[in-house]
Amino acid sequence: MTVDTNERPITDPGHQLPEHASEAHGHKMGRTLFWILLVLSVALIAVLLWRHYKNAKKPTPPPPKISITTATAEKGNIGVYLDEIGTVTPVYTDSITSQVTGPVVAVHFNEGQLVRKGDPLVDIDSRPYRATLLQAQGVLERDQNLLAQAQMDLERYRQAWARNAIQKQLLDDQEKVVLQDEGTVKNDQGTVQFDEIQVGYCYITAPIAGRVGLRLVDPGNVVQSAGTITLAVITQVQPITVIFTIPEDSLGPVAARLHKKAKLPVDAFDRTAQTKIASGTLLTLDNQIDTTTGTVRARAIFANKNDALFPNQFANTRLLVNTLQGVTLVPASSIQQNGSASFVYVVQNNVAHMRSVKPGVTDGGQTQVDSINPGDVVATSSFDKLQDNVAVVSGNNGGDNGGANSGAQGAGKSGTKSSKSGSSGKSGSSAP
Repeated sequence: MTVDTNERPITDPGHQLPEHASEAHGHKMGRTLFWILLVLSVALIAVLLWRHYKNAKKPTPPPPKISITTATAEKGNIGVYLDEIGTVTPVYTDSITSQVTGPVVAVHFNEGQLVRKGDPLVDIDSRPYRATLLQAQGVLERDQNLLAQAQMDLERYRQAWARNAIQKQLLDDQEKVVLQDEGTVKNDQGTVQFDEIQVGYCYITAPIAGRVGLRLVDPGNVVQSAGTITLAVITQVQPITVIFTIPEDSLGPVAARLHKKAKLPVDAFDRTAQTKIASGTLLTLDNQIDTTTGTVRARAIFANKNDALFPNQFANTRLLVNTLQGVTLVPASSIQQNGSASFVYVVQNNVAHMRSVKPGVTDGGQTQVDSINPGDVVATSSFDKLQDNVAVVSGNNGGDNGGANSGAQGAGKSGTKSSKSGSSGKSGSSAP
């Protein structure tokens, strides 16, 4: 079949766009979209710039003030203490045993009774010893009479010798007989005294004043003179002492005060170191340092009128060594640590300023410090928020110095405690 090449296309040429017109229409649409986006971008940038300018003109509100509590540094006295542990030790402790052998016939004390020196405690059957004493007394009387007879004969011999009636040998012999009888009488006297002592041992009395422990023998028990059985134990409880140890590094100041005859106060506290049991004074120091512990033993004496201290009781002791006069005191809670450095926040014109300090002795919530003047106000709270040169407002309701005042009064009573390694020591209030 033959194709007619002269056949006309189906589409009418009048309905077709020219190629250059279609391309121009596309370029026109692209430019329109570009200008629209450009206008929108400029408008957005203008809005942002206008808002930034408006916000920049607004004043920045100041940061809120930090609410704190404060205290005022005070000038006062504070003592240097040593805190150690000790044991209540009676001045005297007597374990009473029998000096004679025999059955117990009476026990005169009650368990736990307070006895005075010389009070009867235990009676042992004394009849055998009284019989022995009676025999010794009889021998003594016989020998005393023999001595008296020999002395009378000696006097006769002397008179006869004066008249040359006897030989000199008879007089000399009689003189020696008298001396022999005198020796026999002395021996008899010693025997009588020994037997009297044995009879006295049968009636045991309290050698000291104190408290008797539990009864260890009953009537009818046979005791031996060897002293293997303890009949009673008496401990002196008024006064009573506490023995504690002092580090050899602290021995110098304590010994120096003792050499000056100073009465160093010592307070005894319970096991928790919270309740004071009794107050006394340092009595003496031991004569040597224990090389295994590097400490020296000390003994403090207490009147113990209320029997608050009990023998062998554990006690915490506080020895007042010295009193620092006219130092600056601040609450211990106001001192903060930054590594090994210590500092406080001093409040001036409602602004907190950080200031480095050197703390000393501490006790009763008060610490002695340098670089702070009496009257300076220091912050005592909100340390997690405080910084240097930060505005603060006091929440004490006008009581800026309440904490320090109470602390200073407390320091005047009890003193302060410090670390054992430094010169700060521990402190107290009243001068010894």
